[in-house]
This record gives sequence, C-alpha cells and structure tokens, in this order.
Amino acid sequence: MLKYFGTDGVRGEANKVLTPEMAFKLGRMGGYVLTKEKEDGGQAKVLVSRDTRISGEMLEYALIAGLLSVGIEVLECGVMTTPGLSYLVRAQGADAGVQISASHNPVEDNGIKFFGSDGLKLSDAKEEEIEELIDAKQDMLPRPSAEGLGTVTDFRDGSNKYIQFLENTIPEDLSGIKVVIDGANGAASAFISRLFADLDVDFTTISTHPNGLNINDHCGATHTARLQEEVVKQGAQLGLAFDGDADRCIAVDENGNEVDGDHIMYVIGSYLADHGRLKKDTIVTTVMSNLGFTKALERRGIKNVRTQVGDRYVSEEMRANGYSLGGEQSGHVIISDYHNTGDGMLTGIHLMLVMKKTGKSLTELLADFKEYPQVLVNVPVKDKNTWKNYSAITDAIASVESDMAGDGRVLVRPSGTQELLRVMAEGPTQELTQSYVDRIVKVVEAEMGA
Repeated sequence: MLKYFGTDGVRGEANKVLTPEMAFKLGRMGGYVLTKEKEDGGQAKVLVSRDTRISGEMLEYALIAGLLSVGIEVLECGVMTTPGLSYLVRAQGADAGVQISASHNPVEDNGIKFFGSDGLKLSDAKEEEIEELIDAKQDMLPRPSAEGLGTVTDFRDGSNKYIQFLENTIPEDLSGIKVVIDGANGAASAFISRLFADLDVDFTTISTHPNGLNINDHCGATHTARLQEEVVKQGAQLGLAFDGDADRCIAVDENGNEVDGDHIMYVIGSYLADHGRLKKDTIVTTVMSNLGFTKALERRGIKNVRTQVGDRYVSEEMRANGYSLGGEQSGHVIISDYHNTGDGMLTGIHLMLVMKKTGKSLTELLADFKEYPQVLVNVPVKDKNTWKNYSAITDAIASVESDMAGDGRVLVRPSGTQELLRVMAEGPTQELTQSYVDRIVKVVEAEMGA
C-alpha cells in the first residue's frame, strides 16, 4: 500500500503536508530511482515544470535541489501544462520529467508527479521504490561535492516546441468557428492566445490572468458557470474550459449546456469511426462513464471498454490493447495517435476540427446521445473495504439490478481517500434512479454505517 503517492502523484496542502523538505526528498530519491539505470552512463536529464499556484516556485526550487544533489541535469521549463511536460520529455529524449501541480484542486493544495522517459506516469512498483528510499533510516544515495553535481538549464523555450506540436496535429486551420476559452488562471493561460491565433480561430478568453492565488477559483473545467454565460452572451458556437494543469477539457455547446468528457469522446470517436480511424472501433473509459454513452456508442457499432477510475488505468488499457481513444467523464481525453496522455488543448482543437469538418453544431453532433440520470451517495462506513462480505448489501444490489432489467446500472465502490462507500446508480428517470440508490443506501447504513 503506497504511503505518499496517490492516484496522481504526491499531493497535499502546500507547506504543511507537501513541504519543501518533502519536495527535496522526492527530487533526490525520485531522481535517483528514475535515472540510476541510465544505459549510456552519461549525465541524466530531467525536465521540471509547474502550474501557476503561488507555492509552485517554493516546491520547484526544493525539488530541483534534490535532483541536483544526485548529479542530474535539470531542464527548467517554468510554467507548463502537464501534457506539455509529458510531450517535451519524449521530444527532448530526457530520462524523466516532474510536474508540480495539483491539477483542478484549490490553490492551497499542490502536488508532485513524475513521468518516465516515455512521458507516462510511473508504475506502482517505481513509486514504492521511491517511498522506500524516503523512509529509509539512512540516506545512502550518492553525494558528489563538486564534479558530478547536477546543473540547471533554462528551457522555457520548450513551450514553443509544444505549441508547434499541437498545431501540427490539425490538417487545416479552424477559421469560421467562434469560441470562448476558459484558462482556469492556470498553466494553459499563457499558451491559449498563441495556439488559437495560429489556427485562425475567432476566440475570446476568460480566466487567463493568473496571480498565484486565483487558479481554479470559480473557473476552469470544474466551474463552468461563467463560461456557459459567456458562450450564450457572445453568440459563440462553443466554449472550452481547461483545468489548472490543462490535462482536462470540458466543453459548452452553443446553448450554454455543459459537454463533459463522455460527450466529447462520443463526438470525436464517432467522427474517427466514420472515417475508419478509430482503432478496433473501441473507446476506453472508466466505470464512471454514463450508461447513455455506452448505449449511444452501441447504436453506432462502437464498443466501450471500461477500467477502474483514473486516467492512468485508461492509458494502460489503451496501450495494452492498441486502442486509439479513451478518457474520463471528467474531461481527461487521450487521443493516442498524437499523445499518450490526456491533453486539454489537444482535445479542444480536435473537437473543433470535427465541428468544422462536419459543419454541425455540438447539439447536432450529440443528438443521439441521451444521458441517463445519475445519482451518487457517499455513505460513511466502519470499514469500506469489507462491504462485499455483507450478504444483505450484495442481495440489495442484485434486487435493484433485477428491477432495472438492463435499463440502468449500479456501481458500488469504496472511496480512495475516505472511509466512505460510494453508491451510484443510473436509470431511465431521476425519480426511479433515486429510489434505486435509496434502497441500497438504507441497507448499507443498517449493516455497516459509521
């Protein structure tokens, strides 16, 4: 069981949980683990970047000190999106990359996540190896004092290479489409105008003036209310919202309705399938994707493979079986023909490309997607991992599933961070779905409620 690493690196409140001292250790131990087997015997190279939150520089300098202490050459990218860093690690032939970001979390939080030389997140085994070194009674890693120490090189020009990569994935300009773009006052803020101007887009921006404290503050992919208003007000054809590190994209249609990751994957996936470019006619999602998404795909002859929650697991499934499109309802979308991780800006411009190629609005492109009402209740329990041992709970789930008769689904799973059991159901109506969840929650509370 991992002690420090969660599903997306090491996260916590900056300067309290995620301290400079911990950042130094992560740089030192993480850098060593990721570069100790460098085949050519030369100096290892690691890229480091961050989002716009005020604690980023504090953690960045501490992390870099740790990397330098074990002899690593650091390329300092400054403010960069997470997918941008992942791309640059591969493009520069680096040994690893480290992003300092808490993604969509509030400003007081921060995080540190590592990428291997392939630009992918680390395996559990690598994370466990880093944790063992952090918790070791004595630090036995190398400590060069002159020759052999690491160096730092400014690599802020890496952003130009990343923007050029994004532009090269689009075969033509995107003129004729009016869009409002929400940068979440995050890592994408400085890049949006450059990218969309180069693609000849008619665009306006909101929340693209980070001050260190306003990242994700009532803006971005998790707070789309203002974007929805602006799209309608400006008569735009769509809106695009990124999160703090821009690995997510949530859209808004011309009527101001939110268009989540399921909808975006349906639009892009349907277009790719129509043109013979959706590998194995399959889209990979997590168990949280809406049942309406799966049924809409079935009507188009497209299969839906599901994984446990986490874009990392979607990515692993895609690589293992050669799928080309996958993601999460939350807006992580992976288009593997171009990139091996979720990339909000890449997703946004390819959604716009489908609109331009088809000449259709988002409403028209989603006409066959009928979302099922979803109800989720978090139930405090005594031991979240033992719920399957209670026959009354499993019987209640089976009873509900029988009543659904295939027109709905139930998902019960423990929280990853709290002593909660998450009870979720989808059904044909809100009222019926609520009743399904209530039946199961009542039994859970009676059997193992806290």
